[in-house]
Amino acid sequence: MSNLLEKKTVKKVESFLKKFDNKIKLIELDETARTADDASKSLKTEVGSIVKSLLFKDAENNFHLCLVSGDKFVSLEKISIIFKLNTIKANADECKNFTGFSIGGVAPIGHENSPKSILIDKNLSRYDTLFAAAGHPYVVFGISFKDLCSITKGISCNITD
Repeated sequence: MSNLLEKKTVKKVESFLKKFDNKIKLIELDETARTADDASKSLKTEVGSIVKSLLFKDAENNFHLCLVSGDKFVSLEKISIIFKLNTIKANADECKNFTGFSIGGVAPIGHENSPKSILIDKNLSRYDTLFAAAGHPYVVFGISFKDLCSITKGISCNITD
């Protein structure tokens, strides 16, 4: 997995992180973090400490990012109520076109386009350190819940079943 840290998507996330806090470092993994289970095994951490960055689309074609604990599932009913519109999960092509990241490496920051809103699963607050994708399935970064809320300007709420 040489040169992962030189990939354009990874550099974009790294640049965003450095502007926020120069102490946050990228972590290059030997094994994939394409799924929350994979990431937790690679990092030897609880699956709940993995941040899933999931893109959703409402009935007016607005995109919303939900940052969810790896051991939880987004409630479409809850987010549809929050957005006051029927909402579905964006497909892989929509996700790549909107965020600039492929599924499995979607970072919570540094998107090509700004989501209409960012909702953060309050369950993530259970952990001192969270791990999120950094633009590639083999690269992540560690961050606190407080800093995740701050860097994304997201709103912490109950969005899971």
